[in-house]
Amino acid sequence: MQSFRKHTGVVVPLDKVNVDTDQIIPKQFLKRIERTGFGEFLFYDWRFSGDGKKVGDFVLDAPRYAKASILVAGKNFGCGSSREHAVWALTDFGFRVVIASSFADIFANNSLKNGLLTVRLNEEQVAEITRHSKEIENYQLTVDLEILRVEDGQGFAATFAMDEFSRHSLLNGLDDIELTLQQEAEIAAYEAKHPVRAEMKAIAVIV
Repeated sequence: MQSFRKHTGVVVPLDKVNVDTDQIIPKQFLKRIERTGFGEFLFYDWRFSGDGKKVGDFVLDAPRYAKASILVAGKNFGCGSSREHAVWALTDFGFRVVIASSFADIFANNSLKNGLLTVRLNEEQVAEITRHSKEIENYQLTVDLEILRVEDGQGFAATFAMDEFSRHSLLNGLDDIELTLQQEAEIAAYEAKHPVRAEMKAIAVIV
């Protein structure tokens, strides 16, 4: 997993509440077995018409937001089904940060395990960022996970909270597998003290 410490990027506003995971990545694109390649289908039903042609007026496709890597959205972002593909689509599209006043718990947890930082700010702060990103060309934010701070260098600044375990995992790029591998020596020592019994070995051979 890619570590996250400090990121500066263009902000794109998705001024919608209750954006669910089926809107983030529709169900027909969940057949892929890889974690990559989902970005082109991000918000597909909002970006494309029924015949597969780009609608053209969706905010992510506006030229001014072409290089955006920070998404600011309304409350309850990522609600709906638990599909991890929603996070894969966002990261594959190029997003490193999503800012909202609240997130669905499962989506926030999936984001943590895939290196996507979810930043919770209050509704007034989210509204201010959204307004700036609409009014100011190439509006950028710097998100610093080490000091838990968001700022634009133009007067806006806010702090956010995150539990220390999640923060440590993101700072060091540790997903569940990598966290487990940190205990590899202890796991090996335990297994050495508990050898597989003969009958278990026999079952393994038969299988």
